[in-house]
Amino acid sequence: MRDPKWLKWVRIIGLGLLGLFTVLPIYVMITSSIKPLKDVQGDFHWIPTTITFSAFRDMWSTVPLAHYFVNSLIVSTIASVISVVVAIFAAYAVSRFRFPGRRAFSITVLSTQMFPGILFLLPLFLIYVNLGSAIGVDLYASRTGLIITYLTFSLPFSIWMLVGYFDSIPVALDEAAKVDGSGPVGALIRVVIPAATPGIIAVLIYAFMSAWGEVLFASVMTDESSRTLAVGLQGYATQNNVYWNQIMAASLVVSIPVVAGFLLLQRYLVQGLTAGAVK
Repeated sequence: MRDPKWLKWVRIIGLGLLGLFTVLPIYVMITSSIKPLKDVQGDFHWIPTTITFSAFRDMWSTVPLAHYFVNSLIVSTIASVISVVVAIFAAYAVSRFRFPGRRAFSITVLSTQMFPGILFLLPLFLIYVNLGSAIGVDLYASRTGLIITYLTFSLPFSIWMLVGYFDSIPVALDEAAKVDGSGPVGALIRVVIPAATPGIIAVLIYAFMSAWGEVLFASVMTDESSRTLAVGLQGYATQNNVYWNQIMAASLVVSIPVVAGFLLLQRYLVQGLTAGAVK
C-alpha cells in the first residue's frame, strides 16, 4: 500500500527543514572564517563582501593551536585505544562466562552512565593532587592524568556496548575455535574479534569523539602545557577583543579529524550500533 501524497510532502518538508537546521550553522561558520574581523563584528551579511583567508594563518600564532592539537590527538587516541582493548576482554568475559558477581558487575557498569560527569570532577581532582603530594606522581595537569580521567567514563560505556555486540555473535564460533585447539583467549582473538570488527570500530569512534570534544575535565585538569583543543579555543577571547573569525577557522580545523574519521568509518559505525542493539 502506497503512502498518501500529503505524507510524502510532509516528509520532504520535514527533512528539508532538518537539513537546513543542520547546514545553516556550518555555513555561518565557514563564511565567518573567511571574513575580516571588522566584518564579523559588524552587521551580519549572509554573503561576505570581502573574502580573506588571513584567519586561517593567524589562528596558529594567536594561541598555540598546534600544541593543543597534538595534546588532543595524543590524549584522545591513547584513551580510546586503551578503553577499547580493556573493554574487549571485559565484555567477552561478561558475554561468554557465568561467574559470581557477573550481574552486579554489569549493573555497576551500566549505572555509571546515570551520573553526571561533574560529580566525579572534584574527587578526581583531589586524588590527583594528593597523589602528587604524597608519592610524587604528577597526574594533575598532565596528559597521563587526562587519559585516566577519560577512561573513567569511556570504559564503562565501551564495555556495555561490546557486551551487547558479543551477545549477538553465536557461541558456536567459540566452540568451533576450541575444537581446533584454541583456548578462550585464542577464540577471542582469532574468531570473535574479526566477527565483531564493526562493533569494535563503532565503540572506538565513540570513545575518540568523546575525548576529542570534552571540555569539563580538560578545563580543570590541564594547564598551558597539557591543554587540549576544546579548552584552547577559549584563548581567542581576550580582555581586549574576541577574534571571531579565527575562532570559526580554528573550529573548522578542529572538526576535520572527527568528520574525516566518521566519513571513512560510518559504514562500520552504523552496522556496529544496530547489530549491538538487536540480538
